[in-house]
Amino acid sequence: MRGYTMNKDDYLRRLRRIEGQVRGLQRMIDDDTYCIDVLTQVSAATSALQSVAVGLLDEHIRHCVANAARDDGQDAEEMITEATRAIERLIKT
Repeated sequence: MRGYTMNKDDYLRRLRRIEGQVRGLQRMIDDDTYCIDVLTQVSAATSALQSVAVGLLDEHIRHCVANAARDDGQDAEEMITEATRAIERLIKT
């Protein structure tokens, strides 16, 4: 079971909303909407995706990493390294 399984419906709902935002961005570009208005919506979509990513990372650490630490220290080390790399990727964006 994945760490996000308990909140899967919530994540899917949020991702569908983001998908709608991106489609809206496409329409804005197609309609020649003012640049700043498009950038504002890009920022909103980016923020929404970052929020999903932070939630997934939180649940990964609380569920997957914590379980690995209880069960077997070697897997926990690998999962901590994976989580650290994921954090590094999030910080770069």
